[in-house]
Amino acid sequence: MGLLSVAIWLPIAFGAVLLAFGRDSNRGATRWLALIGAVLSFLVTLPLISGFDAGTAAMQFQENLAWIERFNVRYHLGVDGISVWFVLLTAFITVIVVIAGWEVITERAHQYMGAFLILSGLMVGVFSAVDGLLFYVFFEATLIPMYIIIGIWGGPRRVYAAFKFFLYTLLGSLLMLVALVYLYFKSGGSFEILEWHKLPLTMGAQALLFFAFFAAFSVKVPMWPVHTWLPDAHVEAPTGGSVVLAAIMLKLGAYGFLRFSMPIAPDASREYAWFIIALSLIAVIYIGLVAMVQQDMKKLVAYSSIAHMGFVTLGFFVFNELGVSGGLVQMISHGFVSGAMFLCIGVLYDRVHSREIAAYGGVVNTMPKFAAFALLFAMANCGLPGTAGFIGEWMVILGTVKVNFWLGALAATALIFGAAYTLWMYKRVYFGDVANDDVKALQDINAREFFMMAVLAVAVLAMGLYPKPFTDVMHVSVNELLQHVANSKLPKLP
Repeated sequence: MGLLSVAIWLPIAFGAVLLAFGRDSNRGATRWLALIGAVLSFLVTLPLISGFDAGTAAMQFQENLAWIERFNVRYHLGVDGISVWFVLLTAFITVIVVIAGWEVITERAHQYMGAFLILSGLMVGVFSAVDGLLFYVFFEATLIPMYIIIGIWGGPRRVYAAFKFFLYTLLGSLLMLVALVYLYFKSGGSFEILEWHKLPLTMGAQALLFFAFFAAFSVKVPMWPVHTWLPDAHVEAPTGGSVVLAAIMLKLGAYGFLRFSMPIAPDASREYAWFIIALSLIAVIYIGLVAMVQQDMKKLVAYSSIAHMGFVTLGFFVFNELGVSGGLVQMISHGFVSGAMFLCIGVLYDRVHSREIAAYGGVVNTMPKFAAFALLFAMANCGLPGTAGFIGEWMVILGTVKVNFWLGALAATALIFGAAYTLWMYKRVYFGDVANDDVKALQDINAREFFMMAVLAVAVLAMGLYPKPFTDVMHVSVNELLQHVANSKLPKLP
């Protein structure tokens, strides 16, 4: 069994054991088993980076076995410079989520931890799949654990939020399945994604494929106007659910654009780039303004995520290396920063049981250590230079300016809006005098919470101060993709 298979199936195996044998009466053993499973799963992914050859755009660590032979479906795994960091990010965030739920989840802890471990393995499968049907199976399967996580451990409107999340994402994916079946027959009976990249297609076929993939991936990102499920899902989800949703699951859609839409339908991608750019700028500007008026901290950070993901799709569709690499860096940094923001909200919610900004004030007086971490993450969310939040956004803005100065200027307004809504929230929650008895009674973060925050703080600062390892790994694969997109796939006339 190869490294990628172990990275996929090890957390799923630990999750299955927890579901089968875990008991509420033995929460201690459950937590430790979940932590061991998460840590081992993360350690397994480290050789993917240490052994990665950044000088080639080819798929590495490949595994290619027959799965459904009658239809030529393969169990084909591999990673390139575009996908390898997301395998590590998924495993890393899973460790953080297990630690975050250590003391907080008191009911059905074995099912909660098991669901997250299974979800982790499935998401690694999405980033590793090189067979179209295998990708689809993993892509859809991720819905099930998240649906359960929101529906069981969520807030008062959890069933509504879980159903809305499931319905939106499932409906979009059905059109993707139609596109995959069309490509299967068009390619002569192959689900190999890399073969589809070489398949000549008419402009009409490319346009239909482009919008079929757009339906699936835009909902997942989510792009405006199909973003309305996300704030509901975030507000109702438990803290761990919000962290995984923001840090990893939104990236599945953006990754799909790079793996399917752009290389399979390059002519349509260039033809309709204006459409994606327009929707991305609406997300960056309009959703930033919507975030500014939110009174619920979770809802504010949820809208902030939509605005930040607008940068990702904008960077992809300006078709230059700065833009695409910036979009990828933004995806990774957003995983760290948004995950940290939701964890900070979770720390406060566990103590006061309110997400309303008005319920707080003067938290820095009673929780100084925690307030220092929260300030770092808030600054990163604003895009402060020296933090992970700055690198990707700055690269996307530069890449957009290379195409059109005014589009770049519009994108740059996100830095202003981001600073406005994030720092205004921080001011009202943390600064000033102690607002009420709940805040007065707050205890600063314990050793477990300090460790969790410190690890994320190191990640945010390390990526912000030295992003070279990230950009070096993706450089060759991004250039290969852009070269592919620049060449027409329209059938040659005789």
